[in-house]
Amino acid sequence: MFNTNNYKFWFITGSQFLYGPETLQEVESNAKKIVDGLNESGVLLYPVEFKLVATTSENIAAAMKEANFDDSVAGVITWMHTFSPAKNWIRGTQLLQKPLLHLATQFLNNLPYDTIDFDYMNTNQSAHGDREYAFINARLGINNKIISGHWADQEVQEAVANWMDVAVAYNESFKIKVVTFGDKMRNVAVTDGDKVEAQIKFGWTVDYWAVGDLVEAVNAVNPDDIDAKYAELEKEYDFVIGDNTPEKFEHNVKYQLREYFGIKHFMDKNGYTAFTTNFEDLFGLEQLPGLAAQLLMAEGYGFAGEGDWKTAALVRLMKIMAHNESTVFMEDYTLDFRKGHEAILGSHMLEVDPTIASDKPRVEVHPLGIGGKDDPARLVFTGMEGDGIDATMADYGNEFKLMSYDVTGNKPEAEMPHLPVAKQLWTPKQGLNKGAVGWMSVGGGHHTVLSFKITAEQLQDLSNMFKLTYVDIKD
Repeated sequence: MFNTNNYKFWFITGSQFLYGPETLQEVESNAKKIVDGLNESGVLLYPVEFKLVATTSENIAAAMKEANFDDSVAGVITWMHTFSPAKNWIRGTQLLQKPLLHLATQFLNNLPYDTIDFDYMNTNQSAHGDREYAFINARLGINNKIISGHWADQEVQEAVANWMDVAVAYNESFKIKVVTFGDKMRNVAVTDGDKVEAQIKFGWTVDYWAVGDLVEAVNAVNPDDIDAKYAELEKEYDFVIGDNTPEKFEHNVKYQLREYFGIKHFMDKNGYTAFTTNFEDLFGLEQLPGLAAQLLMAEGYGFAGEGDWKTAALVRLMKIMAHNESTVFMEDYTLDFRKGHEAILGSHMLEVDPTIASDKPRVEVHPLGIGGKDDPARLVFTGMEGDGIDATMADYGNEFKLMSYDVTGNKPEAEMPHLPVAKQLWTPKQGLNKGAVGWMSVGGGHHTVLSFKITAEQLQDLSNMFKLTYVDIKD
């Protein structure tokens, strides 16, 4: 479901002819050693490729144009080894349409006190060159990332790796296609939005298809595929028949698998990577997709309920950024206001996926009080503990906004035997009440993406790439 392994990043080193050909040879040699060191560190998940020592506006512009048209290049990393006149970078930087990282580093991590002379100073004046380069980016209004520190330090490499994940997600955003089966839930405001503007800004294609088109795909699924998937799930999860007859349990689980294959085949055939359903629009389906949606999200597809295409696309985008680790569609449901126990209980009827499960999920079949359909099968599990982030996107008419707050993931203090859904508790880092007031004050919605992998810094970097308003709700 993720095809990001073919991405790479170009490394461009800034210098000039002022110091002679021997210095330029040394600059190139040192830059290649840095590239080799980054690739051999084991920290970066994407390769870095040395591109050139940039010395003129012409070769800089040529490299940036080439990066734009090479789909395997996810972004450009620049480093000023010497003093690189910033006017040389204006045209190329203006042309670049890929994410840009300014790595403010130096070849050596120390001052060679015994041997340092002015030749060394000229060759290794990264502090000078980085400031000249950063000035022109600031003046041009370039939303580039700046990471400062020695390139061999692990924390610097980790910062580069985190930025790479964001850059890859930015590139992949323009490939996101959302299919909405039916329209959004009636009379709900926050799930609506401007699909054309979303395609202009984020590259998202959002298409409506009738539920009848989905029913046709569901009914065409090969029963042998369903039987094989059922046997696979029996090995992976605990099957809990509960109050159902064995025949009803098997039928209802297998119908969810029929929906799983029908949705999957439909999306793969038509190039979609995310989808929405709506419990108000299920004509021709036996059940609201529950287990079906959970299994698809566990594979990396984006999803949101009630026709919320913005959140479905955001789920897909953040799953790419997180390599599909511990990142799920979520909804704020109910609260614990007791002093010392403050928490939000999140779920979404049926569709939270098991990438956050802390226990072995159970396949269960229970009635659903809305939708008027047969009892849907679903995975039941408890979420995880740890530091995370909860994010949402809203369309305010004149702009999109991405907003989030840091959270602490909690486990329930007691069993919930009458709540057979996937469930996750969390508390905003600034406290439940302050977090809630901050969230609601900026219009944060009830549908979110909860991640224990992604950071606020990464969301800020992503927003900068899109020139998107980002609100980090601190208080």
